[in-house]
Amino acid sequence: QVQLVESGGSMVQAGDSLRVSCSASGLAFSRYAMGWFRQARGKEREFVGGISTTGYNTYYGDSGKGRFTISRDNAKNAVYLQMNSLTPEDTAVYYCAASEILIPNMVLHTAQQYAYWGQGTQVIISS
Repeated sequence: QVQLVESGGSMVQAGDSLRVSCSASGLAFSRYAMGWFRQARGKEREFVGGISTTGYNTYYGDSGKGRFTISRDNAKNAVYLQMNSLTPEDTAVYYCAASEILIPNMVLHTAQQYAYWGQGTQVIISS
């Protein structure tokens, strides 16, 4: 079955950078659009960013624009989220999501569009 495992979550200081990773198994990875979401305590899950099957196209939510970069390595079945200039407002559980699509350049940006989810990795930013 499809399995997504996030890693790399940590506690860092404001202004630091952090990269979280998602390793996928049980799927033909290059046929899946991938995305990152986050959920802070007491708040709804929000879209951080998504990437197309080829990696050529990305799209970011308000929380990810300008500071975050999504990339993927189809040879390693992995997707990454590089986060820079972190602030305490970035503290959340970060989730990886996947969904098989037929259009190579499409980026999915809503939770309803994603079929599979990881368990999340905790990111804490201290002030």
